[in-house]
Amino acid sequence: MDMLPVKRGILSVTDKSGLAGFAAELAGFGVELVSTGGTRKMLLDSGLEVKSVSDLTGFPEIMGGRVKTLHPGVHGGVLADKDNPEHLSTLEEHGIGTIDMICVNLYNFAKAVSEGQDLRNAVEQIDIGGPTMLRAAAKNFHSVLVVPNPAHYPRIIEEMKANNGCVSLKLRKELAAETFALVSEYDSMIAKYLSEHDA
Repeated sequence: MDMLPVKRGILSVTDKSGLAGFAAELAGFGVELVSTGGTRKMLLDSGLEVKSVSDLTGFPEIMGGRVKTLHPGVHGGVLADKDNPEHLSTLEEHGIGTIDMICVNLYNFAKAVSEGQDLRNAVEQIDIGGPTMLRAAAKNFHSVLVVPNPAHYPRIIEEMKANNGCVSLKLRKELAAETFALVSEYDSMIAKYLSEHDA
C-alpha cells in the first residue's frame, strides 16, 4: 500500500510537547483518537474526543499501568497487513479494528538514571508496552504509520494535507527505520545500567 489513509491512531507519550496541536489536526481529518492514562487526560482537557485503550481491549489498565496495551485488541489492529485478506478476515472474526498510526515515545529511563534513583525505582521507568507498540508498528510500516518523536508532527500533517488524509510509504519506511534505531538505543541504555548496578 503506497498511500495509507489514517483513520485511527493510538497516542501514548511521555514527551507531550506539541501533542495537543497534532491531535487537533488529526481530529480535523476525522482520525479517531485512542489514548492511555495521562496522555488521554491531557487531550481530553484540550477539548478533544479521545477513546481509552480499554475501549479496544475490553479490559482495564492493571498493575499500576504496567499492563494496558499488551492485548490482541491493540496488537491485532497494529500488526494486520491491510493487503492480506486473511488478516482482515481474522480481524473481522474477532471484532478487532485496524489501527493506522502509533504515536508513542518512551518512559524517560535516562532521567531516572540521572536522578540517581535506586535500582527498583529506576526499573519502574523501563517501558514495556511502548517499545512493543513501536516495534510492531515499525515492522508493519506497509500498513501503519509509526511516530516515535514529536519532531515529525509538522511533516506528517503536511503530508496529510497534501494527500487527502493519507501518508506515503516513503515516510512510513523512514520513520520505521528511525524507530528501530531509537528502541535499540533505549535497550542498550537499560542493559548498560543493569550491568553496572548491584541487585
